[in-house]
Formats: sequence, C-alpha cells, structure tokens
Amino acid sequence: MTWWRVWLHTAVGKEVSCDEAHKGMNVSEKDFLYLKEQVTAKMIAILTEEQGLPLEQAIDKVYSSELFQKLGNAETGLFFQSPRYLLSYIQ
Repeated sequence: MTWWRVWLHTAVGKEVSCDEAHKGMNVSEKDFLYLKEQVTAKMIAILTEEQGLPLEQAIDKVYSSELFQKLGNAETGLFFQSPRYLLSYIQ
C-alpha cells in the first residue's frame, strides 16, 4: 500500500497500518509541527475570509474536528495536503 492510500484511509476514518507511510517521510518533529501549524492556520483563514465564519467559530470547527486529531499524527501524512483539500473533510 502506498503512503497516499494510508492517509486517505486514515482521513476517512478507516484503520490502516501507517508503517509504509512513515518509511517515505523524512520530516523532523520541528518541521512537522511547523507544517501542521501552517495548514491549520490556512484552514482557519479560508473559513473566515472566504466563507464568512466568525474567527471563534472557524477555530472551533477546525480544532474540534476528527481530522485535526489525525493531522496531529505525522504518520498520516495529512500535513502535506492542501488546506482546501483537508477542509473538504470537515465541511
């Protein structure tokens, strides 16, 4: 199974072994945290600027989502995805 299939299955809620996904990623913890923060901030910006949600509601929508929990796991590879793509799983 390729890494992109692993994160896809993870994003839609199916349990999948992430061993193969992690083999292809060479990301330090510092880089992972930075990328996670950036994609999270961009998702919130899209919700506020383009969809007109109040900031507090946009923050709550992102941080309380199941996707955000999965984004916190580097092995899912979700932090490599575009914010718009990730938002499609939240909305």
